[in-house]
Amino acid sequence: MAVRAGVSVGTVSNVLNQPEVVAAATRVRVLAAISELGFVPNDAARQLRRGRSRTLGLVVLDVANPFFTDVAKGVEYATGQAGMAVIFCNSDGDPAKENAYLDLLEEQRVQGVLITPVNTPINGLDNRLHRLRNRGVRVVLLDRRSTQSDLCSVSVDDRLGGELAMRHLIEKGHRRVAFVGGPHDLEQVRDRYDGVVQALATFGLSEGQHLRRLETPALTVAAGRDAAARIVGTPREGRATAVFCANDLLALGVLQGLTRQHVRVPDDIALVGYDDIDFAAAAAVPLTSVRQPRASLGQTAATLLLEEANDPDHHRHRQVVFEPELIVRESSDRPAGHAAG
Repeated sequence: MAVRAGVSVGTVSNVLNQPEVVAAATRVRVLAAISELGFVPNDAARQLRRGRSRTLGLVVLDVANPFFTDVAKGVEYATGQAGMAVIFCNSDGDPAKENAYLDLLEEQRVQGVLITPVNTPINGLDNRLHRLRNRGVRVVLLDRRSTQSDLCSVSVDDRLGGELAMRHLIEKGHRRVAFVGGPHDLEQVRDRYDGVVQALATFGLSEGQHLRRLETPALTVAAGRDAAARIVGTPREGRATAVFCANDLLALGVLQGLTRQHVRVPDDIALVGYDDIDFAAAAAVPLTSVRQPRASLGQTAATLLLEEANDPDHHRHRQVVFEPELIVRESSDRPAGHAAG
């Protein structure tokens, strides 16, 4: 290409990387040669020579969950505006797979990593994150609240979300409620359950008498169907009159399971989910759900990461916490004990 344009290799490099330092006539000649030869600049190699690629890593717990799909859209919007690309990684809730992806992202010299960790930092991930940061990779926790002042995070107040859901059910007259969710070592599940317990206390109701916790192995539709079978298997006089699920996939599974057993929602059992994914409103019985600002979570997290990567000396670490909103639909919008005629 340099030979075709009659210039040095250095001049070609300047045209590609610093065109303002090259005379206009020379730029025209080099660009014409590029066009004739069909040359495509290797941006990846150029960025790696500078030390970093123009990519970010996004590591989520479960790509099958529409919640994370919507979060990823928010991340993609922010990074696209900045001319960056995203490497999307699915840990499947597996710490070993998560660590393998973090190793890969480090090898790719990404500018930063957005991660919803399998475990909270106190359970051992913080050393891995600190290693990334010590090597110049920016890190932002996504859908997790950081306990460290020097680490950005973007999350939702899940305790408030659990409290909103339970308060709604109590105000509808329910006094036997099942909480479906797990595994319980997931921070979001614990926080949502703690919010439920707080709502009970506010109304002077005891956890032991008015709440039954059904732990699930995963936050999936299949796990919800299994939970429904356990609920229906309880004698009618002691059966929950309402179910609050730790996410919408569980709630949709519970809805399927109850329907197959001819248990009516909300006439026999009220049902509330969490996340307010698109399928919630489109369910056979439109699902009451605690709405999270999913795209805003991703967009805000990516913006914080880009701010830190572009200006680390002046960046101020923040722990952004969004408030959830209860969206009431048909699945719970009826007083307890009321059956349609």
